[in-house]
Amino acid sequence: MSDDATTDGATADGATADETVERMEVQRMIPADAATIFRVLSDPQGHVAIDSSGMLMAAEGEPVTAVGDSFVVHMDREALNDYPLGLYDVTVSITAFVPDREIAWTIRGKIRPQIGHIYGYRLEPADEGTLVTSYYDWSEIDPVWKEAGIFPIMSEGALRATLGILDRTIARGGVVPSPPA
Repeated sequence: MSDDATTDGATADGATADETVERMEVQRMIPADAATIFRVLSDPQGHVAIDSSGMLMAAEGEPVTAVGDSFVVHMDREALNDYPLGLYDVTVSITAFVPDREIAWTIRGKIRPQIGHIYGYRLEPADEGTLVTSYYDWSEIDPVWKEAGIFPIMSEGALRATLGILDRTIARGGVVPSPPA
């Protein structure tokens, strides 16, 4: 979905131009089973491997297995060229976890109040493989951040690119690089 207005005054998700879009979803059919894809999505190194934004530099932690699990990601916001934060760490906190079906998370960092945006993936088995839906939801962010008017931070194109990188990663055997020793 996009918040860009179409020629008829409606946004790509069907909302009218004066409605606020607070969620994006993109899909891609990946010719692999859901379990293989889910292994990459639940591994901290998988997040780094498939990131199209260029912000995720490295991760620490074990693959997640339940809601409430978390891991640390070393970030560099320079890739977005918006806020010069330098290198910093965030904690990825899992908010939805249904093996081989859905995984979602929010980001916890040093800034206050916490933002509250959600990233996630839904996996739907299909004859051709798995239909993967990537979503980015900022509908429940803290009012301070909503009023700042900075969302969405990620574009629809970035979500699509990440799905392309996920497809390529899976095609190469789903191997997720190990963290540096």
